[in-house]
Amino acid sequence: MSLIVIASGAKQSMSPADRPPHPLAFAALLLGNVALAAGPFLVRHSGVGPIAAGYWRLALAIPFLWAIAIAVKQPVKIPRGPILVAIVLAALFFAADLAAWHAGILLTKLGNATLFGNISSFLFAAWGLWLVRRWPTALQALALLLAAAGCALLMWGSAELSARHLRGDLLAALAGLLYTGYLIGVERARGEVQALPLLILASLFGAILLLPAALAAGERILPADWTALFALALCSQVLGQGLLVFALGQVPPLVVGIAMLTQPALSAFLGWQYYDERLTLLDLTGALLIVVALVLVRLRGRKQAGREAP
Repeated sequence: MSLIVIASGAKQSMSPADRPPHPLAFAALLLGNVALAAGPFLVRHSGVGPIAAGYWRLALAIPFLWAIAIAVKQPVKIPRGPILVAIVLAALFFAADLAAWHAGILLTKLGNATLFGNISSFLFAAWGLWLVRRWPTALQALALLLAAAGCALLMWGSAELSARHLRGDLLAALAGLLYTGYLIGVERARGEVQALPLLILASLFGAILLLPAALAAGERILPADWTALFALALCSQVLGQGLLVFALGQVPPLVVGIAMLTQPALSAFLGWQYYDERLTLLDLTGALLIVVALVLVRLRGRKQAGREAP
């Protein structure tokens, strides 16, 4: 599916504001978040340091992304001016995000790491509302409140705030702030650069930044088993980020932000399955509230599109 939806953007030359969203953009967004939710689990099994895991996630993904770009005729060209600056800044934010988040994953629970790492969901949604210079509608405000309540229940149930997890939680929260900068940079560049070339350039610049950082930190660079690293690159970067970058610029930031909140619930489930991390009724209720919030903003988008149709 990722090949289909990314390739379909190859002939789009209008800005996101001037073209209707691709019919598969929302499905791509959801599938991308499902793939990204497996990231913390794979980082724990990578066999290398946290910064090195971020480097390999990007570096191993580039040949696959490049092959797909050639197959769907999306040539990689380095843009000039403000767009290049936006991509480089996005890569800088993304590299710093991966370094902080991967370090946090090793120091806290899977649910914690994904939950705190996804504070970018609310920040990116707020940025989208600021961009259009208006307060959220009643339905949007209800969706945000339900999403916030769902996160609070996840935090209360499975996140288990404690001094033992504090350092990892803080690193994950820092990663969430940095990821917001990455999303904004990608969303800005997405109107001028096709999805695959944009992701390839951001991955390339990010990998260039992460390798010396991993070496300077004295981390283990080469794993004994490459399985988890290749899975991390394919699942999180090729599929997860590929679908997310495709959706950015086509799906409103508010919807993107709430959709990203599905990741903590999925990561909490993986933690429960593989690490005996407790999954309670509060967790399930929180996940349900996030789903309801996503349905609400999605319904509003469909109604608005129906009113604007000729």
